[in-house]
Amino acid sequence: MLLFGIVQIFLSQIPDFHNMKWLSVVAAIMSFSYSFIGFGLGFAKVIGNGMIKGGIGGIPAPSTAQKVWRISQAIGDIAFAYPYSVILIEIQDTLKSPPSENKTMKKASMASISITTFFYLCCGCFGYAAFGDDTPGNLLTGFGFYEPYWLIDIANACIILHLLGGYQVFCQPIFAFIERWLAKKYPSSSFVNDFYTIQLWFLPPYKINLFRICFRTLYVVSTTTLAIAFPYFNQVLALLGAFNFWPLAIYFPVEMYCVQRNIAPWTSKWILLQVFSVVCLLVSIFASIGSIEGLFSERLK
Repeated sequence: MLLFGIVQIFLSQIPDFHNMKWLSVVAAIMSFSYSFIGFGLGFAKVIGNGMIKGGIGGIPAPSTAQKVWRISQAIGDIAFAYPYSVILIEIQDTLKSPPSENKTMKKASMASISITTFFYLCCGCFGYAAFGDDTPGNLLTGFGFYEPYWLIDIANACIILHLLGGYQVFCQPIFAFIERWLAKKYPSSSFVNDFYTIQLWFLPPYKINLFRICFRTLYVVSTTTLAIAFPYFNQVLALLGAFNFWPLAIYFPVEMYCVQRNIAPWTSKWILLQVFSVVCLLVSIFASIGSIEGLFSERLK
């Protein structure tokens, strides 16, 4: 985790790192690689076992309350499985017309959701069928003592490379937003707005900004510290998914749709959309509470 954080400190100083075309290509290759490997190993282990493990009721819990908490964490994990809403508008802003951006995004969204759902279902279902109640949160760790070792190592390497770029894809928009906001708020501040050119050996000239260096470094350090303090895979993902799901994937798009289509308040369509938004808000709250409970339960063990 420390090494990952150190690498991210340097990557975060690259301007518009998330907009590099090759980054999307590498991320796609890495995603397909470890997804195929996880799916294939799960399927092969089911065949090797000669039986399907697990049950319809899922992993048993010592009490009803624990079962409810685990269900809420699972909902958060499912919400995290579709995090593209965070960068959806930014992606659409890079598209060129014709054809119109909304038509292109509809096709891209349908294709991405379908492919993502297929792989998640295959990995989830065959992983549970392979390991049953002992299924790990990170599926690949379950194959740690099974051959072929080299294939599992390749999958883990793909995950690391994917996470290196994925971290920047989500953080760079945050960096840009904060830096633009402070530049407008403090236009006369040299610490925030002034850039200095440095020349490194065998490298092209590079412009640095003192605020960018300090802010981005502190951000990476803080997230790395949290990761070290709470190294719990499923619970952390569930919490992030629960926090992001309603405001970014539900509330914001619903409100934009109402404004764009001029849907008057208290009409039947407006009421249905608001009911849908409130239900999703309750689901997010439920998943958030369960994820927080899971984090502290694991921490106290």
